[in-house]
Amino acid sequence: MNSLKQKIIDKISSEGPISFETFMEMALYDPGLGYYAKESTVIGKAGDFYTSPHLHAIFGAMLGRQMEEMWLLMERPDCFQIVEMGAGMGYLAKDMLDYLKGKDIFDHLTYTIIELNPNIKARQQTLLADLRAKVTWTSGLNELGPVQGCFLSNELLDAFPVRLVEMDDEVNEVYVAHSGASGLAEVKRPCSSEIKDYFNAFSIRLEKGYKTEVNLRIKDWLREISSRLSEGFILTIDYGYSAQEYYSEERKRGTLLCYYRHQISDDPYQHIGEQDITAHVNFSSLKKWGEELGIAAIGFCPQGTYLVSLGIDEVIRERYGDAPDPFEMAKIKGLLFPQGMGESHSIMIQYKGGRQPVLRGFSVRNRVKRL
Repeated sequence: MNSLKQKIIDKISSEGPISFETFMEMALYDPGLGYYAKESTVIGKAGDFYTSPHLHAIFGAMLGRQMEEMWLLMERPDCFQIVEMGAGMGYLAKDMLDYLKGKDIFDHLTYTIIELNPNIKARQQTLLADLRAKVTWTSGLNELGPVQGCFLSNELLDAFPVRLVEMDDEVNEVYVAHSGASGLAEVKRPCSSEIKDYFNAFSIRLEKGYKTEVNLRIKDWLREISSRLSEGFILTIDYGYSAQEYYSEERKRGTLLCYYRHQISDDPYQHIGEQDITAHVNFSSLKKWGEELGIAAIGFCPQGTYLVSLGIDEVIRERYGDAPDPFEMAKIKGLLFPQGMGESHSIMIQYKGGRQPVLRGFSVRNRVKRL
């Protein structure tokens, strides 16, 4: 038995069954032992999963183009701060900043990476060594002063610990108990009013036997960002749905998935601390909770549509002329096409401030009113 699993069992033995949210928090973030907190964590093709920045550098270039548009819409502030949360190995930061070199925004730009894992931070610093004049690191949002610019995350919210619930005669919350000499088992308890309020807020009615997730951490995350964002944007890239799509009949077993050496399973109780655990994002909650904080949702659409609308064809021509390499194009198509990340991942941008910005990336297709 690995040491993290034993630590979880010891906690259950002393405190009783723990919520799945607590289990997931320990499995992913327990200091030195959790999946994202241990020294050996590798994100990318050599690890358990990879994200859009690992597929092609043009993804970062396109987000750099988005930052430039935001800066212009804000009338070129002297300091435009990008804050990236969950920056992985640092590829997105590098590709964005490399694209923006030589452009007017670059001299007014600062880039802050929030990173808890010192080993990953060291790898980021190595990759970004020639950009150190632009990039700083902190370990939490609480270390930031007022921000004018953009908070950016790519596949961060899906790794927030979630409540796990199941509908019987009423909605019950799933807890994790110790079973036998070395096993873990799920037990159910009546859920809190907080979870009931969540389903009522989105007019969700679950059928008996329906099992799913509730991500309440997003609300606190938005509140913390809002307290630091004086004016600017929140750009969220992740896989997920509107509330109605998330809690539809076809997803009656939920969206919880685990990634271990590029293999997918739905069993979070194996390879504890060695596998990623994720759940899709309810983008309707981002919109609703953001609006309650005075943050307007101004755009939401699939990643492929967004990149095309933002002008990826123009950036391809800038880089490769009229005859791009077929191998490069095959990787770029993975960012755009439905069988790649073009439909599975969505882009949402929210805005806080006194303007009414209209962004090019949502000019072809904007689904924000469906949330």
